[in-house]
Amino acid sequence: MPPRNKQPERQPAQSSQPTRPVTITAVVDPVAALASENLDDNLYFYDTNKSAGSTGFGTPALHSRVRKGDTLLWNVIPLECETYVSLSDIEIDPRIAEPTQKVYPGTDIVFWTAEVKQDITEPVPYRLSFLLGTVSTPFSLTARPTLTGPANEGKEGR
Repeated sequence: MPPRNKQPERQPAQSSQPTRPVTITAVVDPVAALASENLDDNLYFYDTNKSAGSTGFGTPALHSRVRKGDTLLWNVIPLECETYVSLSDIEIDPRIAEPTQKVYPGTDIVFWTAEVKQDITEPVPYRLSFLLGTVSTPFSLTARPTLTGPANEGKEGR
C-alpha cells in the first residue's frame, strides 16, 4: 500500500507562551465571618499560578499573575461544610475581564469564569461578594485581590 501524502494541517501562529487556566480559590470560614461580621479576617485566597509569580497566598489580598488569553476560574471552599457559602458577584474592569456565573452540571455549586482580554500593565483590583449562611445581604471584602501582569517580562534566559 503506498504511503499517504497528506500534508499536516498548519496551525495558526501562536504566541510563545500558551494560555492557561488560572483557578482562584476562596477558602472561607463562614462561621467566624458570620459571628464577627468580618469577611476579611476569615477569607484565604489561593491560585494555581504561583510558579508564574502570584503572591499573597492565604490572605484576602492575593495578587494573581495573569496574561492576555488566560482563562480565570473562581470557586469557593467553606471551612465549615455545613454552613452555606457562595460567590455571589465579581466586580472587575470589563475591559480586563467579564466574569460569568456558571453552575457545575447536576449540582447547585456555583463558580465564575472569565477570559483575560488584554495584557495587564498596572495591577487591576477586583471585588468579590459572598453569600454566607442564611443571611440574604452579601458580604464584601475590604481588601481587594488583584490581577497583575506577567513577572520578569523580557528577562527570559537569565
